[in-house]
Amino acid sequence: MSHLRSRRRLALAVPVVLSLTASLGFLPAAASAAPQAAPATRTADAPKLAYVVNTKVDRHTIASVKKAIAQAGGSVVATYQRIGVIVVHSSNPDFATSIRKARGVQSAGATRTAPLTAAGTKEEGAVEYLTAAQAKRTEAASAKTPESEPLEADQWDLRAIGADKAAQINPGSRKVTVAVIDTGVDDTHPDIAPNFSASQSANCAGGKPDTSEGAWRPYTPEDYHGTHVAGEIAAARNGIGVAGVAPGVKVSSINVTDRANGLFYPESVVCAFVFAADHGVEITNNSYYVDPWLYNCMDDPDQRAVVTAVNRAQLYAQKKGTLNVAAAGNSNHDLDADAIVDDSSPNDTTPAERTIDPHECLDIPTQLPGVVTVSSTGVDNVKSYFSTYGKGVVDVAAPGGDRRYQIPDTPSKDGRILSTMPNGAWGFLQGTSMASPHASGVAALLKSKHPWASPAQLQALLKAQADETACPASYDQDGDGTQDAVCEGGERLNGFYGHGIVNALRAVKWPGPPPRPSARSARTVNELETP
Repeated sequence: MSHLRSRRRLALAVPVVLSLTASLGFLPAAASAAPQAAPATRTADAPKLAYVVNTKVDRHTIASVKKAIAQAGGSVVATYQRIGVIVVHSSNPDFATSIRKARGVQSAGATRTAPLTAAGTKEEGAVEYLTAAQAKRTEAASAKTPESEPLEADQWDLRAIGADKAAQINPGSRKVTVAVIDTGVDDTHPDIAPNFSASQSANCAGGKPDTSEGAWRPYTPEDYHGTHVAGEIAAARNGIGVAGVAPGVKVSSINVTDRANGLFYPESVVCAFVFAADHGVEITNNSYYVDPWLYNCMDDPDQRAVVTAVNRAQLYAQKKGTLNVAAAGNSNHDLDADAIVDDSSPNDTTPAERTIDPHECLDIPTQLPGVVTVSSTGVDNVKSYFSTYGKGVVDVAAPGGDRRYQIPDTPSKDGRILSTMPNGAWGFLQGTSMASPHASGVAALLKSKHPWASPAQLQALLKAQADETACPASYDQDGDGTQDAVCEGGERLNGFYGHGIVNALRAVKWPGPPPRPSARSARTVNELETP
């Protein structure tokens, strides 16, 4: 899939999908800156680009900037006055240069390097289905444990964080919603339908919310990523399929993928954070990075404008009471290193290798202030071989799978994460995409127990309940005599696991009030314009 982080998206591997057996009672359905040329005059075949324009939030400034946008050859797609972000389309190759000179504009930049195109149909990859006999084997193993879901024997991840036991104490509150900002969620899935919140769902592709019926769903069955994530968080304990970490909370879908290429463009993510905040969402899960740049560098005017716009949106959500949780990434990069080689950006045209400083060039939203950054572990509670890490960057770790080095003793013996898929199916995926929803699910349990906790208090709780996990003595996963990654820090805080691996059972048992939020780590975004 083009939009998963196997092209630097945040889930790895082709899914192995479980066909539904008769005993389950269902069957499955089948260049960054715009070139500095001249005039606002446009030729009929000039490419159209999307932009974000960042301004002050007062009405008069925004009105003045809108006039300047029109004069520079732009058309306004959406205006987010409360954060001072305007989404614009323009065919003027000099639009960004022109609008940056307008009174009231603080920053502006193109959100993509490829021109806007009409929506196209994606190719559907082959799906590997398990046989009915294999599925029945898992059901038989699950049946040995009272109150277990039919496929739960393959869910080593729930047991790893005590989520199976936590559900017997507190499965989560219906007053808590986790919004899955992703590729869309199939809310007709029997494991998701009982907990789905349509009133808090939308399609934000292009930067403007569409709340029409079903707009939040995946475009094709191959857009399975968001459905898998949603099931990990809140698949119901209803005697069907699998269970989520917080099976009593609600889940919603905000689809942010471009129809033509499946990418997550900045204007869509801005829309998603604002929509979630304005619709009373308590937690957002963000298992992606904002395209087309894996890292957005603050010395580039376009990339800087993108960071500013997305940061304003996620900070707005925090101020409205929303905790934002994000996946660390699957590149096995050290986000506290002096330098990282990025050979994947921009991913909507032709990538070019560049060396960046991750303190100045940010993976967003995961490196934005106040966002909970989650690394991935396998069944042995060791960092997954693919998981990005970094001291002072990773806040907590959670199960995301590791099919290469950490194999569980389960019926399917699959080191990845089993969850829901479109068209009433189930499948295995691995990635920090799968770790983040485990942390989001635990955060939802904490919010259920402490409904008045602010996002900062909720983050403090998430860190406090985590199981402290020290750096491994050696991280030579392939046994070639070379360390595959270097973990910095002690048992209480380190680059592999942050404050530790989330623990759902401890979360529902937490006795007292939320702890005092600690000072944020050294990871900050410097010199951003304030709205």
